[in-house]
Amino acid sequence: MQANLGIKKSKIINDPVYGFITVHTPLILEIIDHPYFQRLRQVKQLALTNLVYPGAHHTRFHHALGAMHLMQLALQTLIQKGIVISEDEFEAALIAILLHDIGHCPYSHALEESLFSGISHEDISLLIMKKLNAIFHNKLQLAIEMFEGKYHRNFFNQLIASQLDVDRLDYLQRDSFFTGVSEGVIGADRIIKMLFVIDNQLVVEEKGIYSVEHFISSRRIMYWQVYLHKTCVSAEKMLIGIIQRAKWLIQNGKTLDGSQNLRAFLTRNITQENYLRAPDQWLEEYLSIDDSDVWSSIKHWANHQDFVLGKLSTMLINRNLLKIKLSSKSIDNQLFNKNKLIFKQKNNLQNNEENYFYMLGELTNAAYIAGNKQILILTKSGQI
Repeated sequence: MQANLGIKKSKIINDPVYGFITVHTPLILEIIDHPYFQRLRQVKQLALTNLVYPGAHHTRFHHALGAMHLMQLALQTLIQKGIVISEDEFEAALIAILLHDIGHCPYSHALEESLFSGISHEDISLLIMKKLNAIFHNKLQLAIEMFEGKYHRNFFNQLIASQLDVDRLDYLQRDSFFTGVSEGVIGADRIIKMLFVIDNQLVVEEKGIYSVEHFISSRRIMYWQVYLHKTCVSAEKMLIGIIQRAKWLIQNGKTLDGSQNLRAFLTRNITQENYLRAPDQWLEEYLSIDDSDVWSSIKHWANHQDFVLGKLSTMLINRNLLKIKLSSKSIDNQLFNKNKLIFKQKNNLQNNEENYFYMLGELTNAAYIAGNKQILILTKSGQI
């Protein structure tokens, strides 16, 4: 047998949401095949949401490919309407959206603040993109400029990150599909067909306004029914507490079993300052961890002698989650503190350890915050 050493020219991927997704350029195929991107197969899109919706096991890998597919459709629509887009711009926009989530933590947003301080997944995505740019001999430079919003044709960045970007169009449809929550179904094809560009700004033709309104309403409903579902919130708070407790124990000289890759991030505090000063010291270690490192560690920690770590880990594994109460009124602090004290005394806890089991917080759901990224509507008379 003879090995096939030639560069793959194109690839067709069967996606459950859109059907066949075609990848046309060799560079994009090489990026998809790179270990940095393949890691996203092991990072779930919706973290612990499968504890509520059993089908929600789709990954960041799925989402990135889907967003790239919608970007391709959007660019083709603009070209058909007379917007000049070069082959280099076309490929760069696909690469930028393909890699927009490559820096996501294991279990997505749930652990972003636990493993780092003041560093977002967008910061890490940009760092990884720059590392890939060096690996691929500066072929990603234009994609990086689009991702950062530094390219002079601003509509490319708006397609990547705005109030109506292809990222949101994909995750709403994809999350709706895998959770079975039909309220998240949106007319993405219709919205994309209504896109246009005026003065390098992305606009929506007036006849698409009802599809945009439906998109915003669907996003709001998906937040309440999926992203901010109280059981999901409880599970994520427990996961954050587990990681924070493991971090505290390790940094105070306690021995913990589990993933050695994850341990490297528990033994030190990575802040924005040392992230910017010496990113290469931890980036390769970061790219070696995914959801499996976290979950396998939690299974080890369920037997740990520390009450907080062992209890929370066991509860999460068995889906015995902390109870959560949502209210539009102020919480009765006196009753809350009384229950917390009873729990502390019953379990002989020290040093505010009861705060891992009793906590207050706030949930907000704003489906559309315009700011400087409002959705622009092109009227029939030509006005914005």
